[in-house]
Amino acid sequence: FSLKKPHSTFDIRRSSRSHSIQKPKNSPIDTKRKDAKMKTACFLSLIASASAFAPASKSPRSSVVVSETREDLKTLSNTLNPVVSFFDPTNLSEQDFYGMGEEATVGFLRHAEIKHGRVAMAAFVGYCVQSNFHFPWAMTLAGDSFPSTDLAPEAQWDAIPIQAKYQIILLAGFLEFWEETIGLRGGKHYMLGGRPGDYPSFQSFREDVHFILDLFDPFGFSKNMSEEKKATRLAMEINNGRLAMIGIFGFMAADVVPGSVPALANIATQYDGNIMSPFETSGSFFGL
Repeated sequence: FSLKKPHSTFDIRRSSRSHSIQKPKNSPIDTKRKDAKMKTACFLSLIASASAFAPASKSPRSSVVVSETREDLKTLSNTLNPVVSFFDPTNLSEQDFYGMGEEATVGFLRHAEIKHGRVAMAAFVGYCVQSNFHFPWAMTLAGDSFPSTDLAPEAQWDAIPIQAKYQIILLAGFLEFWEETIGLRGGKHYMLGGRPGDYPSFQSFREDVHFILDLFDPFGFSKNMSEEKKATRLAMEINNGRLAMIGIFGFMAADVVPGSVPALANIATQYDGNIMSPFETSGSFFGL
């Protein structure tokens, strides 16, 4: 799912942003096409720049091994980015999360980074797509269309009905629940010896409920891939995830604080709402 795009004709606030719902009559189509091309070009350029973070082809097998200690993290960091190397300014890797020891703590940190990187990559791609395209069919049973691409992705999210937001949050919650309860299905949790970044199969769900594809490698394309190649791909994923986290926050900052990201000054769409309030525009998290 995309981290920010939806907008419809539901509860679009009649505030200072309501004028952006409709495109001005005197706005030339060429301007919109130019903006779309610029956003797409920005997307492609950032994707290309991700190669600068990719590990060298001679990636050692040590990156295949699950990093369990602070020293393992240092080794992995040198493999991922020899320039930055190990970077832990808040000494999180020296903590003891939930009193479970160093290996569990490092497993938690490794898994959290991989997960956040994946979400950020989905959000970055979603932002670029939503800024230029939306589904042509109706969004609701009442016939309301999807939010206009004239709106910023943040404003599009504000515009979808609350029921749609709950559906997205519940889906994310289910995926999180399925991952965290892997131990109940015979697997290993990432804090208990499991491999950080591994997402469990939906096999038992398919058997007991109904058919559903696995989230990871649903068609089995990588089942015969060597461990060395898997390690290289995982290292690339971590680096690209780090870049995506910077990218999506750059987009949001540019939309909320004009001029904060000079490189995006000409393509950012100003957003006047509260970016940290996903359910309401009043400024509170749940609108209470």
